[in-house]
Amino acid sequence: MKFNFLKRGTQLTTNHEGYTAYKLTPEMELYTSVVTASLSDQFYEKGAEKLNRIRGLMDKTDPAFIAKLAVYAREKMYMRSIPMVLAVELAKKHSGDTLVSQTVGRVVQRADEITELLAYYTMANERKETKKLHKLSKQVQKGLTTAFNRFDEYQFAKYDRKTAITLRDALFLVHPKAKDEAQQELFNKIAKQELATPYTWETQLSAAGQVKYATEEEKKKAFRGTWEALIDSQDLGYMAMMRNLRNMLEAEISKEHIKDVCDLLSSPEAVRKSKQLPFRFLAAYRELREVRHGMTGKVMEALEAALHASIANLKGFNANTKVVIACDVSGSMQKSVSAKSKILSYDIGLMLGMMLQSKCDNVLSGMFGDTWKVVNLPGKNILANVDAFYKREGEVGYSTNAHLVLADLVKRKYPADKIMYFTDCQMWSTKHNQHINAMKQAWTAYKQLFPAAKLYLFDLAGLGQAPLSIEENDVHLISGWSDKVFEVMEAIDKGQDALEHISAIQL
Repeated sequence: MKFNFLKRGTQLTTNHEGYTAYKLTPEMELYTSVVTASLSDQFYEKGAEKLNRIRGLMDKTDPAFIAKLAVYAREKMYMRSIPMVLAVELAKKHSGDTLVSQTVGRVVQRADEITELLAYYTMANERKETKKLHKLSKQVQKGLTTAFNRFDEYQFAKYDRKTAITLRDALFLVHPKAKDEAQQELFNKIAKQELATPYTWETQLSAAGQVKYATEEEKKKAFRGTWEALIDSQDLGYMAMMRNLRNMLEAEISKEHIKDVCDLLSSPEAVRKSKQLPFRFLAAYRELREVRHGMTGKVMEALEAALHASIANLKGFNANTKVVIACDVSGSMQKSVSAKSKILSYDIGLMLGMMLQSKCDNVLSGMFGDTWKVVNLPGKNILANVDAFYKREGEVGYSTNAHLVLADLVKRKYPADKIMYFTDCQMWSTKHNQHINAMKQAWTAYKQLFPAAKLYLFDLAGLGQAPLSIEENDVHLISGWSDKVFEVMEAIDKGQDALEHISAIQL
């Protein structure tokens, strides 16, 4: 199914800096908002405001596209919360066929997401009474039945928590039909709250922490043994391992166990199965910088290798493509992507930019704020390059004079196949009237020199505007925090746009 989204044109508006910009179509705005939605407060927009804006955009968007966007966000962008939001909101607006149940069945991919979805369902439908889960949508119920049939006892037990809505509550509400006798026995265990305690790093460390030790050295030895046993069991998940690298080194696990950890971290197969967002590697890398251990460097090298393995098949360009990478380091990019994260929007832009640089033979990279500055770095070490960029962000100031990138390329007559901005798209100019679009003037001048060049705006905030009219004069808008954004670039090169790429998903 194709949607003729972008033939309606775009309208002039002003961005959050009060500068000339272009308003996106509802479908494009929904796409950019969804794939950048942590639902935490951003620099320009509160989390609740973004959620309400997404709901409003859904009213203007085809339900089939919303369903495919939810699946895209979960399966390609590796997002958890926002796909469930879309599925529940879709259930409020659409009924009569299997679209909602198919969407719910696809976006719920972890056992705890069953209860997470129901928790949002009660909030979205303003259920405050004692029986807040009564009258569940039949299509949501059908989709959750599919989810219940997907998980085993370990997966259920791992996420069986004493939250406001428990797995037991969900089971009694959904009434899933067991596919065989073994599964019926499993459902009975959930009902009787008799699931076996799972072997996880949390349960093992909790057990070790409840023992009384004679000395601190004895306690340290016990925790070291617990970490080593978890590594030996091969049941320590990839994400759990990344999050606990510092803890394992500080517990002084053996050299052999550190080697095992490094081998797993850098295993291409393990990386592929883990489905990590690129900035997760950066967060783990930064946690290690101050760890005083003789093998810290080896673990950091393993993270670099893991990131390279994750982008081994990066799409959207080839080694001969001549690329310019421009990273936005303005003040608005210095905001954490979520309340609990130390990762900034700026970090995500740098990560995507440096990942691209590592795959290109001919690349010019730099950062822009008040000014534009080329920063030459070796392409091999992605994570180290991000940190090198980060330490230099003050050198260009904190405005968003993005047009200076193009002005410099025009001045030097620098030919490029693809010019890529990693930004929140809130551009402005400190030397131009707000009604003069400096970006448009600079891009027009560059296209006169190099007519085949393409400009890509990687929108990292989803605020609903673009500094240029997209799908006009070879300007394209792509959004998201995953390396899968480059698949959209490949689709563009084949004649699609971002929305057609999403609408091609089969439900």
